[in-house]
Amino acid sequence: MTPVSAEQRGRDIAPVVSLYPVEPAFLVDAIRQGGCTVAALNGTSRGLVVTDGVPPYELVELLSRHPGLEWVQLPSAGVESFLPAVRSAAGARLTWTSAKGAYAQPVAEHAVALSLALLRILHRRARTTSWSTVPEGTTLAGLDVVVVGAGGIGVEIVRLLNVFGADITVVRRRPEAVPGAKLTVGTDRLIDVLASADLVILAAALTDSTSGLLGAAELAALKPGANIVNIARGGLIDTDALLVALRHGQVAGAALDVTEPEPLPDGHALWDEPGVLITPHSADTPEMTKPLLAERVRINAAALHNRGALTGVVDAGAGY
Repeated sequence: MTPVSAEQRGRDIAPVVSLYPVEPAFLVDAIRQGGCTVAALNGTSRGLVVTDGVPPYELVELLSRHPGLEWVQLPSAGVESFLPAVRSAAGARLTWTSAKGAYAQPVAEHAVALSLALLRILHRRARTTSWSTVPEGTTLAGLDVVVVGAGGIGVEIVRLLNVFGADITVVRRRPEAVPGAKLTVGTDRLIDVLASADLVILAAALTDSTSGLLGAAELAALKPGANIVNIARGGLIDTDALLVALRHGQVAGAALDVTEPEPLPDGHALWDEPGVLITPHSADTPEMTKPLLAERVRINAAALHNRGALTGVVDAGAGY
């Protein structure tokens, strides 16, 4: 009989993964499909799947009471609200994963839909009550598009824009080439590439270094009449500076799936700005994301079981 190694015995014992604060059936199934056992959080739990908005202090306290945990899966692609827990003493010993990249396709589709709506003046057409004889509208073909961010969503946006024949520049933290982009530059060159941009699409994570990424100076650097799409986080844009740029014609239109503040309150000036199109953080819906999150959880549960590499690992220092 061939002896069984300690590593193999470890793989044969299904790790316990817990869900908190609720246990949706689709995620319970995903964990089990990954080869793990689902149980209430206890001393044997090696993994934790966070399933809802949990205050950071509550999550830190939970982690400190369960030192046997090795891995925490977060439900969202953006992790800024979880960073206090990720960076805490209790959280620093763990491997954290997010849904980054998992929701890329539906969010990228929404970015392209908003881009087309701006370029074809649909936001104004939808508000008019009379037939216009003014020929307006721009094609994506040959347009100079700047995509800020090269995570899963940014890469998928580039792929989709290539179908339309756009000329794409990507701005990212490290200027490593992105397939499909004619040029990739670091964030230190953002203002340089804005000068020729017809359309800017924000797909970056919100971190200390990207907060207010498009402020008064960056908006002033844009080619007059440029359009802006934001499907990432509202805090990437200085809202007051954007309103000024819209009213002065520096920015022709802005399509925002995210805002600062969010939710955008009734009566806010952005609602009445004719060049603005707003969708209520709806680039992806629960119906779209449930199977995508389930697959991310299944993959990571299988990795935990087989001592493999986890997907979507959070960089605590970078903030995403």
